[in-house]
Amino acid sequence: MSHTAFFYGTLMAPPVLHRVIWGSQTPPTPAHASLLHIRPAILHAHQRHKVKHADYPAILPTSAEANTSVRGTLVTGLTDGDIWRLDIFEGSEYQRRKVQVRVLEPPSKSKNEDQEEGMGDLTQPPEDNIEGEQVEAETYIWIAGAAHLEPQEWDFAEFVRDKMRRWVGREAAETDEGFQEVDDAVAALQDPTGGRGVNGGITRQLDGGK
Repeated sequence: MSHTAFFYGTLMAPPVLHRVIWGSQTPPTPAHASLLHIRPAILHAHQRHKVKHADYPAILPTSAEANTSVRGTLVTGLTDGDIWRLDIFEGSEYQRRKVQVRVLEPPSKSKNEDQEEGMGDLTQPPEDNIEGEQVEAETYIWIAGAAHLEPQEWDFAEFVRDKMRRWVGREAAETDEGFQEVDDAVAALQDPTGGRGVNGGITRQLDGGK
């Protein structure tokens, strides 16, 4: 089964997303990479906050009258196995829920022109981008209580500049930002979903040239 998800925090960075779903910062093969499609998108009636004493953010629903929105990435082509890993990575502080997001497109973008998948372009789209089609997606909503959140907006550019190296850079080996729980679960259960992990069905098919 194919899943569509909206990411608004650390998982907007492709190396972090890849580390969770594939166990490495880069896709195992170009064929793996081609299975995912990433586009900028916006989620209305939600607000993003810093989580206290953490590098990652959280989002909470707001009223339509609040006129709040969250920009992030819309990722299609995720498998059951990817979602299983993402659920473990996000942990008990979050709950996966269905939401309606709008794809963001540059005013000059033609219908057949693919969005460049550069990390900056996807996660910080220009303010003059226009809202396109509405898409149903799954996202992770904070359920651990507002007392654990800061009132300030979380800054993705700051995360990439100052903190991402602790997640997937040279310092990552010295820290555990939730990846170990995913790795341990994959090793123990050998990917029961048949997804695209090392032991998953998709990897076996790609390796076999099917």
